[in-house]
Amino acid sequence: MAEALFRHFYGARAFVDSCGLKGDPAEEGVDPFVAVVMDEMGLDVAGHRPKSFAQLEDDSFDVVISLTPEAQHRAVELARDRATDIEYWPTHDPTLAIGSRDAMLTAYREVRDALANAIRQRFGAPSTFGG
Repeated sequence: MAEALFRHFYGARAFVDSCGLKGDPAEEGVDPFVAVVMDEMGLDVAGHRPKSFAQLEDDSFDVVISLTPEAQHRAVELARDRATDIEYWPTHDPTLAIGSRDAMLTAYREVRDALANAIRQRFGAPSTFGG
């Protein structure tokens, strides 16, 4: 979600990538609930292919933002010998929500909206970013 939101707000004015910790990204697609809540914003994430930390370990980043304690630990390891700022944005895991489909979607919307707000707060108004 965070990568798609960043691209939506700032376009190609900065490079953004994302990765996760769970499973084999090559075998996983986009979480269907993520697809629904992003579609509500007009964002199509169906073509997104999740990546692992290992797939990004040779890349260079100015800032790495982690959303879970486990990802924070991996990000610190990844950036150990690099001039990379590491930030931790504690984020609720919507996959832990229980209940009806509507309850699940509400949990995902809350995460989407919290990430959107955090991204805009950290990187500024989309109209002024990079300029």
